[in-house]
Amino acid sequence: MRRLLGLAAAGIVGALALLVVAAPAAHAHVTVGAPAAEAGGYTVLTFRAPTESDTESTVGLHVHLPTDTPLLSVRVKPVPGWSAQLVETELPEPVDGPHGGTVTHAVTEIVWTATDGGLGPQEFGEFSVSVGPLPDVDVLFFPTVQTYSDGREVGWVEQAAAGTEAKLPAPRLEIAPATGDGHGGAAGDAEGDAGHADAAGTGSAGGDAAGAGSAGGDAGGAPVTGLAIAALVAAGLALVVSVVSVLRRPRA
Repeated sequence: MRRLLGLAAAGIVGALALLVVAAPAAHAHVTVGAPAAEAGGYTVLTFRAPTESDTESTVGLHVHLPTDTPLLSVRVKPVPGWSAQLVETELPEPVDGPHGGTVTHAVTEIVWTATDGGLGPQEFGEFSVSVGPLPDVDVLFFPTVQTYSDGREVGWVEQAAAGTEAKLPAPRLEIAPATGDGHGGAAGDAEGDAGHADAAGTGSAGGDAAGAGSAGGDAGGAPVTGLAIAALVAAGLALVVSVVSVLRRPRA
């Protein structure tokens, strides 16, 4: 009986270990987050890029901004070890400016390039940009191409619907309906005033590899992964208790 119990427990522990190891990998992709992302407001987008390679470094990040609902104010945050180029293009259709007038050009791409080694294996970087006003839509996608030091490119460009899983998902940002304050909450108040200039030119600024050195890859999936692991451990312990109860019952 003890041998059978030991085998059952070992099997459960082994399965849980495999799930724990595999869980972070499912979240190791480029993501975007923003506090108080609200229609009509300003906010700070933070793109989080983990290096998935065991041997190469991330040396480039090319983010595409929406063109059908353009972001008329785009300001990158300087980050040591990276340069940032804002690419401005002509819009398919003119749009109304946030302070009157008509806007025909807007920043549609941001290209971050490493100037000092990039993000090594098991590291991740965060790249922030102040944007606004946010369009009155439910979600924005930011197709992104990640470049490695060996020249390999990974396109995080698939636009999956809510509740579905994509193999190479584009960074996805959900936008809340407007509440009327026009600045999208605290983050918009802090960064929005500095980013209220209409899209009027291209430029470059430093980018940042802040957060490099995380041994966990992409911290963006950590909360979800932690809950999943906790649930798996609890289920495993419950199964062990069930096995013990069955094996301890007196045989007829």
